[in-house]
Amino acid sequence: MHIKLKDVAPKEIMPGYRGKLIHTQNMSLAFWEVEKGAEVPLHSHMNEQVMQVLEGSFEFTLDGHTKVYGPGDLVVIAPHLPHSGKALTDCKLMDAFSPTREEYK
Repeated sequence: MHIKLKDVAPKEIMPGYRGKLIHTQNMSLAFWEVEKGAEVPLHSHMNEQVMQVLEGSFEFTLDGHTKVYGPGDLVVIAPHLPHSGKALTDCKLMDAFSPTREEYK
């Protein structure tokens, strides 16, 4: 499989979150452009997730602990752990999910 990210059409999954979504048999990648002030409500899911901040400042709460993350920071999110987030600036984020996030297809 060869993909040019520039050719992938973004989807708005929730207000202020537009993602270019790539799915394989066992994982999903999401390349997000996030508007300042956009929030992800508290939720959990069966997928293991790794979030990386590529640009901007992102406030992230994982299992009740809140921190602010910047470029180069990664967060590993175990399955079923409650988490939420808010873009403090315009942000670019990358998420990797395993297994595949079927609801994002």
